[in-house]
Amino acid sequence: MPKVASRLEQIPPYLFAELDRQRQEAVARGVDVIDLGIGDPVDPAPPRVVERLAEAARDPAAHRYPSYEGSPRFRRAVAGWYRRRFGVELDPARQVMALIGSKEGLAHLIWAYAGPGDAVLVPDPAYPVYRVQTLLAGAEPWTLPLERGRGFLPDLEAVPAEVARRAKLLFLNYPNNPTAAVAGLDFWEEAVAWAREHDVLLVSDAAYVENTFDGFRAPSVLQVPGATDCAVEFYSLSKPFNMTGWRIAAAVGNAEALAALGRVKTNLDSGQFTAVQEAAVAALEEVGEPFVARMNEIYRRRRDRAVAALVRAGLAVEPSRGSFYLWVPTPGGEPAAAFAARLFRETGVLVAPGSAYGAKGEGFFRISLTVPDDRLEEAMRRIEEGFRP
Repeated sequence: MPKVASRLEQIPPYLFAELDRQRQEAVARGVDVIDLGIGDPVDPAPPRVVERLAEAARDPAAHRYPSYEGSPRFRRAVAGWYRRRFGVELDPARQVMALIGSKEGLAHLIWAYAGPGDAVLVPDPAYPVYRVQTLLAGAEPWTLPLERGRGFLPDLEAVPAEVARRAKLLFLNYPNNPTAAVAGLDFWEEAVAWAREHDVLLVSDAAYVENTFDGFRAPSVLQVPGATDCAVEFYSLSKPFNMTGWRIAAAVGNAEALAALGRVKTNLDSGQFTAVQEAAVAALEEVGEPFVARMNEIYRRRRDRAVAALVRAGLAVEPSRGSFYLWVPTPGGEPAAAFAARLFRETGVLVAPGSAYGAKGEGFFRISLTVPDDRLEEAMRRIEEGFRP
């Protein structure tokens, strides 16, 4: 067999694939594993969404190649959601594009804009795709540290002038994965102003924008006046509608950036199954915010119970206001990977070590609240009774 491309030597194993490998090996040994490592809702998608998929799949027309940009109905539904939810007006034909999940769109946008000699501003800690795809594209990921003392918001003014001149993209993600931090509209106003000043495309990964608590509602970057001149946002149906496996999302905002993304995508994929797009229309137009609110109440309840149990176990954790994660300092500053391994060994509870999200994630671990209530309760019981910090 030939040797793989040298670019792969820069890429570590994908975090969630590695967590799944650990889980499967332990299950094979007979361990009752409770996986709090992956943010994959076990609660089902709304019944109406499932029904609409079945209805649409029976239409022979749906079995042909879909539109590259997304069906007109799907793009209109996304534009309608942005109008109702955020007060943002979008042209469905030019400012909305269907994606096969936001992960592929984020990756392909990097390939559309970044190459050797270019810099991409990547938060740390962060969703690994930003950094990995920048490396695969031959560009330089430049770290934006997310510090606890700043509420896990980056200091854009600390970006050196030389880096800002080479920067093509600025990735931001709020509510944040993995830290669960949130950002208000004032932060997005500052980010848009910085991106305008430095001629950088601002990329908002809004995967968790609907998952918020305690009266906080996360804004869209596109609510900032003029943001569509320099920003794109990735809106996913995975988290708000329990549709992670359906792989349906949208890129919205700057028309020029979406056109560039489309040039990459049309050479790499043939679009999302039309029936899935029809189901997504049902989620946005028929199911909507009442379902999202019900799920957020479930996550809030789980969050409160988990926080209380972790505090009783001696771990310093604060309630999150966004996403469905808890970002927890390891006891005594224990290295994250060692702590996660020890916790798994002693309790059978699998968590994500913060160091897997970047150097600034060291000393933290992430808990997902997407497991059923009884399994989360059992995980917290094990941590309280069988684990000592």
